[in-house]
Amino acid sequence: MIGAIEAGGTKFVCAIGSSQLEIMHRESFKTTTPLETMSKVIDFFKAYQEELEGIGVGSFGPIDIHHESPTYGFITSTPKISWQNFDFIGTLKKHFQIPIAWTTDVNAACFGEYVKGHGEGFDNLVYYTIGTGIGGGAIQEGRFISGYSHPEMGHMLVNKHPEDNYEGACPFHGNCLEGMAAGPAIEKRLGKSGQSLKGNDPFWEIEAEYLAQCVYNTTLILSPDCIILGGGVMKQPLLLELVQSKFKSLMSGYIKYPQIDQYIRTPKLGDNAGIIGCLALAREEILHIH
Repeated sequence: MIGAIEAGGTKFVCAIGSSQLEIMHRESFKTTTPLETMSKVIDFFKAYQEELEGIGVGSFGPIDIHHESPTYGFITSTPKISWQNFDFIGTLKKHFQIPIAWTTDVNAACFGEYVKGHGEGFDNLVYYTIGTGIGGGAIQEGRFISGYSHPEMGHMLVNKHPEDNYEGACPFHGNCLEGMAAGPAIEKRLGKSGQSLKGNDPFWEIEAEYLAQCVYNTTLILSPDCIILGGGVMKQPLLLELVQSKFKSLMSGYIKYPQIDQYIRTPKLGDNAGIIGCLALAREEILHIH
């Protein structure tokens, strides 16, 4: 058996699965303090301790992904005060002396789609979560893109829509992609959540404009085989088509890219992308160690 932890800023999802990446049991709980949340995580996996061979963790960030760093496995400069500089992997290792894979939550979702979703058969894939925040993960030639740290693509700057006078919700950058297009930015701007907006609400034109700029920037920088847009905001059924058409007009025939409905997509695995990705990463970590 292998374990998965999708550690989100709003909720944690823990799961047990098979080496074929089938989810056998899962539980979720609210993200509160590290002490309270991690004790629930540890209790969940203790029940499977005899059979558990490894755990894959995809966490909200920023996180430290460098094995040689003294703070490897830490959540670092997150806006969630109580989680700042929290030793996530060290806490797990106190209870489970097994292989543990560690990456960002959006890298995990990207990996899930890569092994079992729309990324199957491709070498180059980018995944964005558009939800409470916006994060991006990228796989190139089968490996996560990372350098000095992991990418923070959700904070790319975007041009403001001419009819949008909102200043932006990001405490660091104001009108970056996350500041203009994440769930809280929609709610602060309109006084109601994206879920409560009808499909024909004129705001979706503005939202699609920002997401199309994101896809445009990503296409020109990374030229992936496929870009997947996941997260709660993308559950608005008409949004994907709006993004596709705005992207086409932004690109204005400049470069070639795959057929649009194969290129810009929502996740094949839906809300399971992150958990399946964590299971797959745990499986890789176990194989790597053996």
